Amino acid sequence: MEPEPPQPQPRLRHQPPPVALGTGAVARRLGVSPTTLRSWERRYAIGPDRREEGRHRRWTPADIARLELMCRLTAQGAPPSEAARVARGVAPDGPAAAGPAAATPGGPRALRLGDVRPECRGLARAAVRLDAPAVEDLLAAVLAELGPVTAWEEVIAPTLHAVGRKWASSGERYVEVEHLLSWYVSAALHRIRPAPEPLVAPPVLLACTPGEQHSLPMEALAAALGERAVPVRMFGAALPAEALCVAVRRTGPRAVVLWAQSRTTADAALARSVAGIEWGPRGARGHSALLLAGPGWGAGAAARPARAERLFGLRSGLAVIESVVAPRAPGAAPGTAA
Repeated sequence: MEPEPPQPQPRLRHQPPPVALGTGAVARRLGVSPTTLRSWERRYAIGPDRREEGRHRRWTPADIARLELMCRLTAQGAPPSEAARVARGVAPDGPAAAGPAAATPGGPRALRLGDVRPECRGLARAAVRLDAPAVEDLLAAVLAELGPVTAWEEVIAPTLHAVGRKWASSGERYVEVEHLLSWYVSAALHRIRPAPEPLVAPPVLLACTPGEQHSLPMEALAAALGERAVPVRMFGAALPAEALCVAVRRTGPRAVVLWAQSRTTADAALARSVAGIEWGPRGARGHSALLLAGPGWGAGAAARPARAERLFGLRSGLAVIESVVAPRAPGAAPGTAA
């Protein structure tokens, strides 16, 4: 019996290597900024396993899986350092190792936040720990993912309010938490690059009353308006009354937003002065719309000008301002679009 001829062996298909992505593509996929990814790599050693010539980072699926886990953990409130430690010890398709970062940290120093987004809890815990790098990273991530309006209303403002309540109930404790958080919120808002302004368009002036030092809400408003290409002139905290009046006459703004955090800083006399300012050449005089923002202008405040309109909240305030600055047909009432 003759032996059977050898059977041809099946040809093995060559498996292509997994596609590696650049930092920008990974950042878009995860909803964070490329700066955040580079910061995590530098601070927490959670970077790609390979680089190409010229030091370009290339992220493999395994690298991205670790980043996705880190994003989930930090969104749940874990410190970035602990989240990175857990993520580094996870196989690409394996479960997360048990550890402190997998649990939601709390304790007697935790802030009372109520029903809020997970990012809010993470930011609050980082602030209480005075973990400035984590605060900076979390703020960059939420602003990039949510935009300034949603990030302010659903993450930043609730955290600031919780810190304020903790401070009020704890005497002089937690003042350092408020100062650190406020500083990094301000820095993060200032890094938002505004869209190009129209070539010819009256600006919106943003200022705090002369005695008002709390300017963060106005900084958030400035960032949101800039993102919408609305020309803004931001004067910040405690602008002297005469300086504001001069600025109104010099710029001929479509609107002036005046912020007061408390009744003691709500300057009704200044509001009446601004409301009465006329600017422009004779025969074509104009007035600016006066918009009063902040709780200081609420019930019980000194008499406000009849022409002034109050703003309530960032999102609704933006809608009012955009209606004021919209182009108008000749002879149309203020706030009426053409």
